[in-house]
Amino acid sequence: MASSINGRKPSEIFKAQTLLYKHIYAFIDSMCLKWTVEMNIPNIIHDHGKPITLSNLVSVLQVPSSKSGNVRRLMRYLAHNGFFEIATNGEIENEEEAYALTVASELLVKGSDICLAPMVECALDPTLSGSFHDLKKWIYEEDITLFAVTLGFGFWDFLDKNPDYNRSFNEAMASDSKMINLALRDCGFVFQELESIVDIGGGTGTTAKIICETFPNLKCIVLDRPQVVENLSDTNNLSFVGGDMFTFIPNADAVLLKWILHDWTDEDCIKILKKCKQAVTSDGKTGKVIVIDMVINEKKDEKNITQMKLVMDVNMASVNGKERNEKEWKKLFVEGGFQDYKISPLTGFLSLIEIYP
Repeated sequence: MASSINGRKPSEIFKAQTLLYKHIYAFIDSMCLKWTVEMNIPNIIHDHGKPITLSNLVSVLQVPSSKSGNVRRLMRYLAHNGFFEIATNGEIENEEEAYALTVASELLVKGSDICLAPMVECALDPTLSGSFHDLKKWIYEEDITLFAVTLGFGFWDFLDKNPDYNRSFNEAMASDSKMINLALRDCGFVFQELESIVDIGGGTGTTAKIICETFPNLKCIVLDRPQVVENLSDTNNLSFVGGDMFTFIPNADAVLLKWILHDWTDEDCIKILKKCKQAVTSDGKTGKVIVIDMVINEKKDEKNITQMKLVMDVNMASVNGKERNEKEWKKLFVEGGFQDYKISPLTGFLSLIEIYP
């Protein structure tokens, strides 16, 4: 007699097993993605100018012929997940498989205008991604980040102590900024009538430079950690300031917080917002704060968008940050001393929030 779980049908149990196994081996998705970036495969296909056959790819990669089948299995899996397209080349005997780029793998072509390969390399560094093996230990610890459980100190201290990873992190953030810049091109209304803006945590100025080019009369200031901006040069309407946003934010008509607040606890976010309010209300002015971040909306978002946002929420455990829904955002704004806000869509999973004193 077949066993059952609480009277479940065998088909239900098998479906549940599939779900379990999918998540057990989900790490392979990330590792395959890391492999294709490390092997520079998107660039190889791009430079080839047309779909590349398996035999040609193996030749370019200079891997042993005995590993040809393994290259094929990795490419087949990546194609199944939307990173490549498999085509057949009628001009080649037996119609050998050939691989073409998709929109997703086009985003991994190094040297292109928009490239997220640095994000892959940074996020999947084993020193940090390995921290998620310690979720159980972290959940019992008081007031300590997941990274601190594994590394012995917090993420920002880790960056200060590891120049190579700090450089990798800045490159990753700059690559992501180019995606946001693509969205901001249609959001000129946000920056109109402003004379000055401070980009908090603006890194090497990728976003600020786009804003400056679009609005040449707008004065932009990038505030970031001293070691990030110390060797960067000012231009006519762009300047870099090293400092701590918890201590001081330069006065301006607006403050931009792009993917900043999700890094911090509610208490820290309120401190940051209060400093922002001081900066945009100086000299009797009434400016605004521009927040670019996620707004979780499980009722309205598509399932895959919600899944992305919830994955990022778990990811923010690494620094004791969080992703928030509108109710949680509103609470922060009110406690930070702001009276009103407006949420607008920006990218597939990011929103643009304007908040007013």
